[in-house]
Amino acid sequence: MTSRLLLFVLLVASCSLAMAADPSPLQDFCVADPNEHLFVNGEFCKDPALVVADDFFFSGLDVMGDTNNAVGSNVTAVTVVQLPGLNTLGISLARIDFAPGGINPPHTHPRASEILTVIEGTLEVGFVTSNPENRLIARKLQRGDVFVFPQGLIHFQSNIGDCNAVAIAGLGSQNPGVITIANAVFGSNPDIDENILARAFQVGVDVVRQIQANF
Repeated sequence: MTSRLLLFVLLVASCSLAMAADPSPLQDFCVADPNEHLFVNGEFCKDPALVVADDFFFSGLDVMGDTNNAVGSNVTAVTVVQLPGLNTLGISLARIDFAPGGINPPHTHPRASEILTVIEGTLEVGFVTSNPENRLIARKLQRGDVFVFPQGLIHFQSNIGDCNAVAIAGLGSQNPGVITIANAVFGSNPDIDENILARAFQVGVDVVRQIQANF
């Protein structure tokens, strides 16, 4: 390989890596303007002259989320929707509350990696690598422990303690998105054809219908 060709390959690789996250800001800030209804890949900027401190402020992560639901957990998200000052900054945050035995079901973030810190309690967490290995990488976490979930991979958290648990998650996107696997597969609108799901999960159609009814 010639030196020029090698240089070209390295430049292409570096450009690809540079574009693998939210775009870098080109100004001090770009506070999202929720009153702008045109659709763009991100949010329109508020007039900098009208920006105030509250655009960069969120309050409420000290409040426990309601875990009285089917999965026994609650996620309080702080994305660009809740905190306009996050626009273009490539980060967001979430508080996750767990009742005893509660789970944050298997899900993915299509636009972000996640770093999770346990604040209270004991969690079992893990993610699954991509096909064909589908290797489960899991660990028990105590208060103060940190675990990372790579972007796009299916992952979960489960409270294996006898008390409530709390975790804080940082995400590498202002709008990481979330796809809860069970909801997406069995609760799509309209439904995925039951015969497709029956064959994919290698179960009877009656089982698929029963699961779909729960979503």
